[in-house]
Amino acid sequence: MARWRFIVLGWDRKCWILAAICGAIGGALAIMVPAAVLHAALPTEPDVSGRTSFAGQLLIAAPQMREPFDHAVILMARHNHDGALGIVINQPVDSRPIASLLAALGADASGMTGSVRVFRGGPVGPDVAFVLHSADYHRSDTVDIDGRVALSDAADVLRDIGRGKGPSKSLVALGYAGWAPSQLDDEVQRGAWVTVPEDPTLVFDDDRAKVWTDALALHKTGP
Repeated sequence: MARWRFIVLGWDRKCWILAAICGAIGGALAIMVPAAVLHAALPTEPDVSGRTSFAGQLLIAAPQMREPFDHAVILMARHNHDGALGIVINQPVDSRPIASLLAALGADASGMTGSVRVFRGGPVGPDVAFVLHSADYHRSDTVDIDGRVALSDAADVLRDIGRGKGPSKSLVALGYAGWAPSQLDDEVQRGAWVTVPEDPTLVFDDDRAKVWTDALALHKTGP
């Protein structure tokens, strides 16, 4: 099993790829097959732990958080007793041609034009690509997050974007952030993160350099 380690507020914590934790959902670990990773990694059963689920929330790193989550804002896609998975939305890498991204994913890139901005979605599975997108677009592998934002395997979405048939809003991410059972709950209790409800404007439209500040302002002015 693959393991990832990162430092949170000075604590040495283990982050297991959730596809391995939830192998019963998705079968064998499939790091190189994004669609399989998406559904194998995402916990799907209702939260029976009695704790609050952060799915559909923006997870905001505390100011003292270290890499790889320094000033990170993460859209949480799933969180329950099996673990948690989210996509960092404010760590842009660069713009890349859609054709080159599809080729890197082993997908058909013929006839593709245009470029998209690519983000570092998290430290787990950096060779796996996902697309966060508006809920006006849906495929068979799409995971609805909160009725406004959804998550899909990147290859098909990128192909549709290249054809002018993609979602109205999108964010392409390489990798994701994952937590073992109860790990995220413990980190929130220790003050490593604060949360606010997901806001599509922050996810897709806000200046990436201001996302952390603007999200934190929402937390401070919230109920």
